Parts: sequence; structure tokens; C-alpha cells
Amino acid sequence: MFPLLSLSSAEKIIGGLIASNIQIEALDPLLQRAISAASTVPDLRDRYDSMNKSIEPKLLPFQREGVRFALQHGGRVLLADEMGLGKTLQAIAVASCVHDSWPVLVLTPSSLRLQWASMIQQWLGISSSDILVVLSNSSGLNKSGFTIMRPNTKGNIRLDGVFNIVSYDVVDKLQGILMDSDFKVVIADESHYLKNGHAKRTTACLPILKKARYTMLLSGTPALSRPIELYKQLEALYPNVYKNIREYGDRYCQGGVFGMYQGASNHDELHNLMKATVMIRRLKKDVLSELPVKRRQQVFLDLADKDMKQINALFHELALVKGKIKASKSKEEAESLKFTEKNIINKIYTESAAAKIPAVLDYLGTVIEAGCKFIVFAHHQPMIDSIHQFLLKKKVGCIRIDGGTPAGSRQSLVTDFQDKDSIKAAVLSIKAGGVGLTLTAASTVIFAELSWTPGDIIQAEDRAHRIGQVSSVNVYFLLANDTVDDIIWDVVQSKLENLGQMLDGHEKSLEVSVKQQPTSTSSPSKQKTLDSFVKRCNTLNLEQQPKLKHPRH
Repeated sequence: MFPLLSLSSAEKIIGGLIASNIQIEALDPLLQRAISAASTVPDLRDRYDSMNKSIEPKLLPFQREGVRFALQHGGRVLLADEMGLGKTLQAIAVASCVHDSWPVLVLTPSSLRLQWASMIQQWLGISSSDILVVLSNSSGLNKSGFTIMRPNTKGNIRLDGVFNIVSYDVVDKLQGILMDSDFKVVIADESHYLKNGHAKRTTACLPILKKARYTMLLSGTPALSRPIELYKQLEALYPNVYKNIREYGDRYCQGGVFGMYQGASNHDELHNLMKATVMIRRLKKDVLSELPVKRRQQVFLDLADKDMKQINALFHELALVKGKIKASKSKEEAESLKFTEKNIINKIYTESAAAKIPAVLDYLGTVIEAGCKFIVFAHHQPMIDSIHQFLLKKKVGCIRIDGGTPAGSRQSLVTDFQDKDSIKAAVLSIKAGGVGLTLTAASTVIFAELSWTPGDIIQAEDRAHRIGQVSSVNVYFLLANDTVDDIIWDVVQSKLENLGQMLDGHEKSLEVSVKQQPTSTSSPSKQKTLDSFVKRCNTLNLEQQPKLKHPRH
């Protein structure tokens, strides 16, 4: 081991040895540039103490390590922790350490925009009006208090929030505005969305990421199949190092065929280079002792205006009936109106499921990207059908268990999910799939809908959280404002508190936090990781292969 500055001297000395048969392989120029560039970035670890005081005490030890790593590497990093380990929180913590460079731009898949807004507000405590979210729809968002902007066809929009959250889908339309705004802190969530160098969103995002002083890329799966998918992410972090795709392809992608670098080579070198210069990655199994056994998180969906029309009409009708109940002058009249009220709520339940389907599928798309096992629960048949058909269309191996599944077939389906790596998802009805099944191969549980009965929810969660589970279980509730979820969530909490007092002598509730990271995780023994991808054996052949306002202090 010796300093990089001594490399040429070491090569001369070793080359001068004549007592042994020694071959010297010169350090690749790309490797030299990458190490040199990483060694000259400013070490910002002294800024750790300036982190927002509401965050630091709640960080787990490995999360603190991630924040320090990012600061040590000048705030230009790839946070590549496995799903569910709080990359979002780590990025927010780093951003709080460079407060003098705000405002902040967050680039994210469309289904995660509101999660980022909620997390920022929750952890940093800044005014929700200072959090600007670019949304095509704004149904049910007024209660959140975020500043909502809608992009028009010309892409004219004013991004003057302290935190500005934009989906990858509209970056190409807003690129001029984003470049002119000169954001110094940029966070790109699920950065594997930039794996295709020819995609519009990649070519639009790269100049913004390169220009920023602090660029944080977040992805539990930065490369889904081959090393070439890492190139644009590395270029975003170190444009002066990764400036020649042929140089990178020849070194790490087994050369090219007609410009297509589909192979893999020098796996250990690439892996170690990334860990030394830009990437921190921890697996769930590595930090399991620091994680709670079960974590529940709310995920707020963005529903389209057209999908909300019928629900809004039913809520208006419900309000009128409630008013009549209050003004009723006889018990018989009140009972009749209460029956009508119940029917309207049931209609809202059904219509809410239909309205949520597009947003639920959008969210599941980000989970599928990880290639890990997950369980998704729903109640209404159209929701179950839509999820199942979506997974089949995406060619995701899955099982389905609902009321129509023969009892004799259920165990074989469970066995397939538990034992076959190709089966990634279990689509279950809350009633039929919520009891009697052991599905510990997954540690991510997603509720596309809620049940009126808290016991059903807990039973369903425990398909994964039971004996045989070797990982922490993440439970995500996909909720939408101004739908039946507003009613059911309060009812479930109230019932659970009463149940806790009766059985345990104290109140209990569904303890949840706003979702930290869209994630999906599987049993550590089955989880495909970046490590295993980058360190493939050499015999593997893949040849088929306007001005921002000043932030408030």
C-alpha cells in the first residue's frame, strides 16, 4: 500500500527487480483519474455538527455513517443501501448540513413526489408552503399545505421553493428553467432511472446533476443487469473522470459490439473503485441488529382529477345526509338516514378503490424495479385484478390468492413464492390471504387498500412477520387524501386503541411514520445485490447482451 503520488516511483522500483519474474500491469488511466478526483474533493465532515437537530438523534448508527461518508466525499455520492434502510432520510440529513447552499432540487419518480414532500416537512420542520411539488394533478392536496405547481404545455413554471420536487417525467420540459435556477444541491432518487444514456430523462437530468455543487444519487439497485447501467450515474457525479463511454466500456463491459456495451469485466476493480470513491452500500443483513422488527409507513398517493369526480360527488352527498341526521326529529327518520349514510360510505369505499388503481400501479412500478420479493394486499376485485394484470404485463413472476382460489391450490402457491427466485410478488386479498399463510421470503408488505377491521390488517402483516422471518419487515399503507382512506384510517386507529385497552390494559395504535424510502426488500439469503452483480465470475457471457427566492432561515 502506498500513496497514489508514489505510483510511478513504485513501478520503476518493481520494474528494476531482476531476481524474480515480475510483470507490471500499469494502472488504467480511468482508474487513476477516478482515484485522483476523489482524493481532491473537499472533506465536509466538520459540517456534521450543523445537521438539523431534529434529525441527528433519530438516525441509526449505520445511517450516521452514511451521512458522514457523503460529507467526506464532498456531497457527491451514490447512496446505494439496500431497500428499506432510509436513504431518503440520509440524503435529507446531508442536505441539512449544507444549508447555506439551499434551495434544493429533488428529482424522483412521479409516484414518490408526495413522499419526499412529507419526509422533508416531517424531518426538517420547515413550512409546508416552502416545499414546492410539481404535479399534474392536485386532488386532495390542500390539507397538506405544500405549494403545488402544474407544468403547462410550454413548460413555464416558477420553481421558487426552498425544496423543489420534480418527477423525471417532466424534467425534459423544464430543463431550461432547472438549469437557469442554478440549484447547488440536487438529489436524484431511484437514480437507476438514468441507466439508459439515450433516454430523454437521462439527457435532460445529466447537465443539472453535473452542474450542482452537491449531487446525491439514491438507488438500492443502481445497476439492474450490467455495468453499463452505472455509467451515466458515475458521469453525473464525476463528469471529468467518466467522460468517455468507450474507455469505460472497454474496461468494465467486455468491450463493445457496434457500440453496445452489454458485457461485464474487471468486476472486483469496479466494485472496489466505486466503494472507494462514490458509493456506500449496506445490506439489511449487515445492519439487522440496528433495525426494528416491523416498521409501518404511510405512502400518500397523487390521484388524477378525473378519478376523483365521483368520490367528491359522493362525499358531498354524504355531508348532506349527515346534516339531515343531525336535524332529524324522530328515531325512525334517523335510523333510515343512517342506513343511507352507510350505503354512501360503502359506495365511497368501492369508488376509492377504482380511483386509486392508476396511482397504486405507478407506485408498484418503482417496487418492481428492485427485483425483490413483496406482498401486496387489496380488498376489491377490480383492484386485485388490476394489480395482477399489471404484474403479468411487466413479466413479473407472481402468485395470486383471493376468494376464488381453490383451497387445495393455496399451499403449492405459497411454496412457489417461498422457494422460487423467479416468483417476486404475492397478490392477496386481505380476507382470503390474510390468515394461515407463511410468506417469510418477503420482508415488504404493501396495502393497496385498508380494511375496516384492524385485526385483519395485523393478521395480513404477519404473513411476513412470523417465525422464519430473518429480516426487518417494512409495511407500507398506500393512502389517498379525500377518499375513503380518510374515514377508515381514523376508524381503524380508534378500534385498535379500544382493543388495546380491553386486552392489554393500555392503548395501542398502528404506529406509522411517513414513508422514508420507496422500497422493496426480500430475504437476505435471496436478495440480489450490487455486490453480487459487480463481482460476477469471469466466465459469465452477456454478449446478447426565474430566480429563486431566498430561503427562509
